[in-house]
Amino acid sequence: MQHYTARPIPPAALKELRTTDDAGRAPAPFTDGEGGAPLRCCLRRSRPGERIALVSYAPLRRWAAETGADPGAYDEQGPVFVHAEECAGPEADGLAFTDSHRVLRRYSTDGHIVGGRLIGDPGAFAYALREAFDDPAVAFVHVRAVEYGCFLYEVRRD
Repeated sequence: MQHYTARPIPPAALKELRTTDDAGRAPAPFTDGEGGAPLRCCLRRSRPGERIALVSYAPLRRWAAETGADPGAYDEQGPVFVHAEECAGPEADGLAFTDSHRVLRRYSTDGHIVGGRLIGDPGAFAYALREAFDDPAVAFVHVRAVEYGCFLYEVRRD
C-alpha cells in the first residue's frame, strides 16, 4: 500500500510569508487565545497562547515559480495560519487534518485543475489519493477545507 505524506509550506516560503505575504501585506501576528487554528507550517492545530499569523499564500504561484509552469487563471491566493516565528515543522509523517470533510483538488504539471474529490470519511483519504495518482495527468494534489476552501497542504507523487 502506498504511503502519502502531507507537505507543509516550505521553510523558505514561510520565512518570506512572515515578512510579506503573497498579497504584499505585512503579517499581523497575534496570540491565539483559544487554539485550534490549522497551522500550515507544522500541520497541527494551534495551542492556546501560541503566537500565530494569518497570511495570504499562493501555493500554485510558488510552485509555478519553481517549475516554470503557467497555471493561468488557476493561480489563486488565500488565507493560511502559520506560527508567527519559525517552528520545527511537522512532528509526524503522513496526512494531517483528516478529521473533517475535505476536498482533494488534482493538478496537472502545468498547474491546471484536472479533477477533484470530496472526502467525507477520514478512512477514504488513502483511496482517494491512490485514485488521483493512478491518473498519469495528475502531478500533485491540494487538500483543502470544505467550509472555507482554504489550502491545507500539498501531496506530490513520490
